[in-house]
Amino acid sequence: MITKILKEIESKKNKKKDKTLSRFFKTGKGEYGEGDIFWGLTVPVSRQIALKHKDLPLSDVNLLLKNKVHEVRLIGLLVLVDKYKRSSFSEKEKIAKFYLKNTKYVNNWDLVDLSSHYILGDYLLSQPKKDILVQLAKSKNLWEQRIAIVSTYAFIRREKLDETFKIAKMFLGHDHDLIHKATGWMLREAGKKDEKALRKFLDANLSKMPRTMLRYAIEKFGEDIRMEYLKK
Repeated sequence: MITKILKEIESKKNKKKDKTLSRFFKTGKGEYGEGDIFWGLTVPVSRQIALKHKDLPLSDVNLLLKNKVHEVRLIGLLVLVDKYKRSSFSEKEKIAKFYLKNTKYVNNWDLVDLSSHYILGDYLLSQPKKDILVQLAKSKNLWEQRIAIVSTYAFIRREKLDETFKIAKMFLGHDHDLIHKATGWMLREAGKKDEKALRKFLDANLSKMPRTMLRYAIEKFGEDIRMEYLKK
């Protein structure tokens, strides 16, 4: 089955797009996606393939995640997200734990953003302790750190903002732009649910907040309020 899926994915290769995607996802030496290989598939095409194979067992999904080609890993994650959404609670727990065991293959920002909050974030909503997000935030792995903050999107959608603010505070001194952007994005989404809570967080942490994080966080504010924060 895996051989058949890989051939199907390879048949969709787009040589014009693969170089563009390689540049876009920073695959050069010393860049965050160094060594990643792209075949030029668009996300809609990847979704179509994932949907066709939505009933793959986890053992086969695991093989897709371990593949060196970016889009193959993406399709594996899209299958996993679909399986999670259709599963019973006990199966969701199994999938969430599987996801946590394989975070090293969720190794670019799109892979994180298209999977983490749908699986890990949603699962943790039903758990009494959310310590795993703090552990991921403390990881030395950039992508696990991004998983930590983006997973809180599931909480935001339920109007539970504490986890987002907790992880965001941990990242105030972070040195990577991808964490600044992801954290600012989650803060912005939290602000859509409770602007006062976001402004309280900003007022308390503005002096320590990276500029990119701030710009993302205040994006939905009115012009006068945005300028007020940018001038501080």
